[in-house]
Amino acid sequence: MSDAAMHEAAPVLRLEGLRKSYNVGKPNEAEVLHGLDLEIGRHDFAALVGPSGSGKSTLLNMLGLLDQPTAGELYLLGQPTRGMDDAARTALRGVSIGFVFQFHHLIQAFDALENVLMPIMVAKGKPSTEERDRARALLAEVGLEAYVHKKPDELSGGQQQRVAIARALITRPALLLADEPTGNLDTRTASSVFDLFRKFNREYGCAVLLVTHDPRLSAICDRKITLVDGRIESDLGSDPVRGLTF
Repeated sequence: MSDAAMHEAAPVLRLEGLRKSYNVGKPNEAEVLHGLDLEIGRHDFAALVGPSGSGKSTLLNMLGLLDQPTAGELYLLGQPTRGMDDAARTALRGVSIGFVFQFHHLIQAFDALENVLMPIMVAKGKPSTEERDRARALLAEVGLEAYVHKKPDELSGGQQQRVAIARALITRPALLLADEPTGNLDTRTASSVFDLFRKFNREYGCAVLLVTHDPRLSAICDRKITLVDGRIESDLGSDPVRGLTF
């Protein structure tokens, strides 16, 4: 097998015995994630579901390299990450992972286009003309072509969410992590965003993991991973669906 074929076949994300505890070494030490094993492939389109308090947010922080596990290993694009220093983790995260958080984290002084381009500006400085065109195209795909130069405080909550979604996709990441990505969107816009995620998954091999409480959304993902009490209770696949239908 060629190097390129091996890269294509390798999982984007692999967890081996991943554990996370808080207050380590103290009387109130508590383990939240209990030895998780998981693989996310390049063409996976998965939902992560589970009741409140099951550890979804903690796991999302681990997957996004925002926090470090207490034990076990997390491999991103084949690289073990637990021993990385902060600079190496930040660099890998910046180019390989796209985030859509429940809170948009837009920079108020920047317009929509500049907010979308922020990951590129952080990684390499001034964006190229091609990258600016790509950012404009992404804003158009989420229905914001007329809002390119609007500041966040001139946008509704749903519009800010769509800017954050475009920002998450601008680097064409290997992994997209989305926390309730359609929670602030109307049904029509949610459908277009879901289709955009599908396009990146299909055309660019961007693995997608959506954290959601919405059973309608999880039901139309190809895979549903259920987390209960810090353990993976089930990991089920389904037939791909190409659109969002409520």
